[in-house]
Amino acid sequence: MRQEYLVEKYTCKIKSLFAHLQDALLARKGVVAYIPIIVVTICMFCGTSWLIFWSAADPARYQCYALTFWLGSNATNLLPVAQCQFLNISAAQPPFHMLPIEYPPLTLLPFSLALLVPLAYYQWAFALLMSFVSVLIYWLLLRYGPRGAALMFAVYMFIGALALAQVRFDLIPAALTLLCVIAAERKHWTSAYVALAFGVLLKIYPILLLPALFMAEQQAGGKLHMPAKPLTLKWVPYHFWYTLKGAGRWNWKNCLIFLGIVLGVTGVFALLNFQEAVASQFSYFMQRPIQIESTGNTLLWLATHVGIPLKIVYSYGSLNSISPLSAAVSLVGTLCFGLGCLYVFWQQWCRRFDITQAAIALLFVFVATGKVFSPQYLIWLMPLLVYAGAFDVFWLLFWGAISLLTTFIYIFMYSHVLRPELIQSVPGFFETASVRNMFFVFVTLAYLFNWFQSRRRRRLPSLPMLRETP
Repeated sequence: MRQEYLVEKYTCKIKSLFAHLQDALLARKGVVAYIPIIVVTICMFCGTSWLIFWSAADPARYQCYALTFWLGSNATNLLPVAQCQFLNISAAQPPFHMLPIEYPPLTLLPFSLALLVPLAYYQWAFALLMSFVSVLIYWLLLRYGPRGAALMFAVYMFIGALALAQVRFDLIPAALTLLCVIAAERKHWTSAYVALAFGVLLKIYPILLLPALFMAEQQAGGKLHMPAKPLTLKWVPYHFWYTLKGAGRWNWKNCLIFLGIVLGVTGVFALLNFQEAVASQFSYFMQRPIQIESTGNTLLWLATHVGIPLKIVYSYGSLNSISPLSAAVSLVGTLCFGLGCLYVFWQQWCRRFDITQAAIALLFVFVATGKVFSPQYLIWLMPLLVYAGAFDVFWLLFWGAISLLTTFIYIFMYSHVLRPELIQSVPGFFETASVRNMFFVFVTLAYLFNWFQSRRRRRLPSLPMLRETP
């Protein structure tokens, strides 16, 4: 009896200890609450250590962009010969003229911050900068997200961005889109538009959220007509026209602030170099082929089983696919993207999506139908998903599978080849990418149509319980 009593006593103590630890980890304040992101940050340094001094890594390219902007083309002499060869400099360029080819020009700001340390330690400094941004996102989720959101952000980062977060700058626009959504849900509309504007100036994809943000602002102010329920196709033109008639009553001030910031900053860089500040951004996006990990490439790969050839080439900073079906697959992807966006805007107009759900849905549609699926795209969604409370069994299973497969492809499969162009020779590469893409498309459809209650929100700390949308 005494032995059973002691066993029960120690069992209760252990349970109590774990309960206290759980409460401390899920608390919104205290040192213990930050242990998860500290552990993940250390693991990220370990995961990216093999890239830190690699001259072909992305931070090395960022260093080239920053140096050549401030010092001109002669700045390449300060770095190893091979590091800046991708710039293809044919003639000497003066300072303040060379801009990033594939990124908006304001990215020079974060690229330049890491120049404050000696050049040899640039990539370490950039990794520290991204670590700081990840901690900032964690703090925002602790303060404004539902209980457990910050902890799950650390978990999602660990399984989906361990080797990526510190060598890409995608955490910065992800933080700004999160700030935009947080501000919008609290009716701080000007702050939301400003955060979104700087997100667009760093990475173009947040522009997708502008219509959703504008619609949410008008709905919050009671200035947007709400269609009748149920809305049949017969009455859609009438309600749509009636909505447009009220445009004169809409609040345009914050939208104009957004446009002023974006056009103003872009205009300053356009005065220095219009081609690279404006034109190259659109031409780069429009002319880019289907990337090897995208959903479109899965279709091209499947077509090879019926005799349609597929060629892998390195261009536009990534591995891309060339096939006789490339144009048709790109067109289908564009049509699906347009239809997906229209569906999201329709659902938001009918008040079935709130601003957070609309933002998540738009990003899902963009990635699932786009010509490119880079591993860092998962970072765009992680903060928004956990802020919305997307960490129940459905999300842990399917988003966890997507994240793990993406990490497996990036870390283990690409490490088996000396040159990226040889990735197609790695057994199982196309199969693994295709399974990941099928999971991603499934999750996108599940979110759009609320299968398995995947859009269900969790209570936020400073807001009343949000209405669960069907």
